[in-house]
Amino acid sequence: MIKFLFKGLLRDKHRSLMPLIVVAVGVMLTVFFQSWLTGVISDSIEFNARFTTGHVKVMTNAYAENVEQMPNDLALMGVDTILPGLKKDFPGLDWAERIHFAGLIDVPDAQGETRAQGTVVGFGIDLLSGDPRETDRMNIRSSLKKGRLPQKSGGILLSDAVSEKLKVNPGDTVSIISSTMFGEMAVYNFILSGTVEFGSTAMDKGSFLADIGDVRKALNMEDATGEILGFLNGGFYDHELAEQTTIDFNKRYSRSTDEFSPVMQTLKEQQNMGILVDYSYKMLGIMISVFLVAMSIVLWNAGLLGGLRRYGEFGMRLAIGESKGHVYKTMIYESLLIGVLGSFAGIAIGLGVAWYFQTYGINVGSMMKDSTMMMPAVMRAHITPETWYIGFIPGVFSKLIGTMLSGIGIFKRQTAQLFKELES
Repeated sequence: MIKFLFKGLLRDKHRSLMPLIVVAVGVMLTVFFQSWLTGVISDSIEFNARFTTGHVKVMTNAYAENVEQMPNDLALMGVDTILPGLKKDFPGLDWAERIHFAGLIDVPDAQGETRAQGTVVGFGIDLLSGDPRETDRMNIRSSLKKGRLPQKSGGILLSDAVSEKLKVNPGDTVSIISSTMFGEMAVYNFILSGTVEFGSTAMDKGSFLADIGDVRKALNMEDATGEILGFLNGGFYDHELAEQTTIDFNKRYSRSTDEFSPVMQTLKEQQNMGILVDYSYKMLGIMISVFLVAMSIVLWNAGLLGGLRRYGEFGMRLAIGESKGHVYKTMIYESLLIGVLGSFAGIAIGLGVAWYFQTYGINVGSMMKDSTMMMPAVMRAHITPETWYIGFIPGVFSKLIGTMLSGIGIFKRQTAQLFKELES
């Protein structure tokens, strides 16, 4: 019967083409909407993770309590021992050392006197080891505006906005004034290698990046680091996995009575990110549910109206001897075929559109130039496992339910009445 109905749908375009198009469009919109909202929310969380929190972060107990002050006098010591241990015990994460600090950037004139100054926040990261993971993670290469990445010790990257404000260009010498790990004044000279623009006001208004080895020399932090960030190999934050990793680490290594004992925190435990993550995913669930209900109602109505318009056809089929039960059954099978075929077509098209926006995204940097939130300038879709099947909910079930409801009228009406509707 399925083969017979399928041939009938192919031969009668009036009966199948429009319902297929309606289902495919509805499913395509559902798939794209789900992937787009998931991408925007996930990327906002990941942007914070890549630059500040990691998926998990290892610090000392005292540093964790004052993390917003970037207290490098409370930094982790003995990193050469801690880092190999993390890589061995937790191979499911990629670990990266970071040093965050605040300071004053001083630009000298030709006589060596101060020509301009500005406050900056420094990031000590891996720039010179040849491992591209940190530069890729922070998207530094594509964020370069002028110059190039540091090629040797002593080079730094400065945000383009600060560079323009201080009127410095690649090749110029600048001095960073800060405090060492032991509270002493630190003055260190760097050569500006290039400027960067991340598209986030929070990062672009006053930041610079240097190799973590140079920062250690400048701040007298040999074999020490402020933070060790861990990133899940899946590429996106998974709270259950991050939480289990944190519990395992803290049981093994953390002692609450020792302020310099290492402690691990998840992304949700840092900088009020828990509120942001929970709120974002609740809103994501609500918005997707509302959209699913809306699309389901549209496709339910499409199935209902499609069935009602065919009452004349059903009357004629009953008149020539077909039973009401058989007519109703064929309606269900036809609806199921149209729903499945339309859903597959809509999912294929929706995935193609989602893939394009996942790859290229939409640049909204001009809309966020005054924002202080840590958000990416390019919004992208994100294809998840749910994206592959979520379209079947409105595409198959709503269409099927609409057809089933309209088909109930066959049993409530007399054959003559149904046949009469063929004339109208």
